[in-house]
Amino acid sequence: MTSTTDSSCEPDHPQRGPRVMLYSHDTFGLGHLRRSRALAGAITSADPSASALILTGSPVAGRFAFPTRVDHMRLPGVIKRSDGSYASRTMGMSIEETTELRSGLIRSMAEQFEPDVLIVDKEPTGFRGELLPALEFLADQGRCKLVLGLRDVLDEPEVLAEEWARKEAIEATETFYDEIWVYGLASIYNPTQGLNLSPAAQNRMYWTGYLRRDLGAWDAPQEQPYVLITPGGGGDGAMMVDLVLSAYEQNPDLSPRAVLVYGPFLSGETREAFEARVEALQGRVTSVGFESRIENLFSGAQGVVCMGGYNTFCEVLSFDKPAVIVPRTTPRLEQWIRASRAEELGLVAMLDETRDGWTPEAMTRAIAALENQKPPSAAFSEGLLDGLDCVTKRVATLLQEQPRKAAE
Repeated sequence: MTSTTDSSCEPDHPQRGPRVMLYSHDTFGLGHLRRSRALAGAITSADPSASALILTGSPVAGRFAFPTRVDHMRLPGVIKRSDGSYASRTMGMSIEETTELRSGLIRSMAEQFEPDVLIVDKEPTGFRGELLPALEFLADQGRCKLVLGLRDVLDEPEVLAEEWARKEAIEATETFYDEIWVYGLASIYNPTQGLNLSPAAQNRMYWTGYLRRDLGAWDAPQEQPYVLITPGGGGDGAMMVDLVLSAYEQNPDLSPRAVLVYGPFLSGETREAFEARVEALQGRVTSVGFESRIENLFSGAQGVVCMGGYNTFCEVLSFDKPAVIVPRTTPRLEQWIRASRAEELGLVAMLDETRDGWTPEAMTRAIAALENQKPPSAAFSEGLLDGLDCVTKRVATLLQEQPRKAAE
């Protein structure tokens, strides 16, 4: 009997799922990796057929759990010296050799992974221009949509303009990128002010809102109540931690207790000295070194004392916690700009070195005031935390604009 099934409309090969590659240079701290991880998780959750690969230089990438269908490749690490120069983190290679190696790996992964979308975090040309060969390859191929993702604040406009001119970042942005996403709102701050972007490039800019952080599966809750103390990655957080410990040491009645998360980069003798002080406080302050799911601690906190990094700010907003931000002012004013603008809008309080003084007394007042401080939701603006929803919609739109590749 002859089959009546018409297979002429069936494809010779099934279509593969979309592939998204994210570049996160990560020479210092956790910010770029954590932002890329949040984006990758949202994209693959919104499209169960999609997969994502994060290229990162973070030395602690392996300590994070990654969502389903999200993986990462660790690039050879580099460190920033106190004089501003860079060196290879562990390999016996010059910084030039290490950069060339990283660049070749990125170019190779772009060729082999064949991404449909590349999302670049913050640096249009990558660390020391290492991304340019991959950008040129993908642009020549003509299939992959190239996206530059910028946090809400980069630096002072004049400083940023000089930096982008030195790195030829304006030219790369104009030449390669199909879209520019700003993970914030124009009503709060424009990170590109001072940059001479063409009208065409400005028309390719999308303001996503901040990137919401969700709790996910619950862990056992901490004993209530407590104030969460977090310096982010911790590499530049010793001053803030010292202030908090001094406040509790000098004021036996200061409450509630504090839960301190050092971050993976606050270590060595400084960390050991802090641990001795924590032990002497006999439970009024408890500490952990690294918490890959710090969202659980945010969710149970009465309030937060933190530095002003982008990811920590997103967590403060997402979990709607009264917060005191203690922003660093070197080597960039990014955190101070973010914190001062957020305070002006009523989203957080700020402990400013010049205005308030970084003293145990000032920190004591700030912690005590958290109990009666309004949460960020009291000053929320529309679309403030819509970032991940906006990103997934933009990815879906970009994928529709290009031909899909059949599975091999």
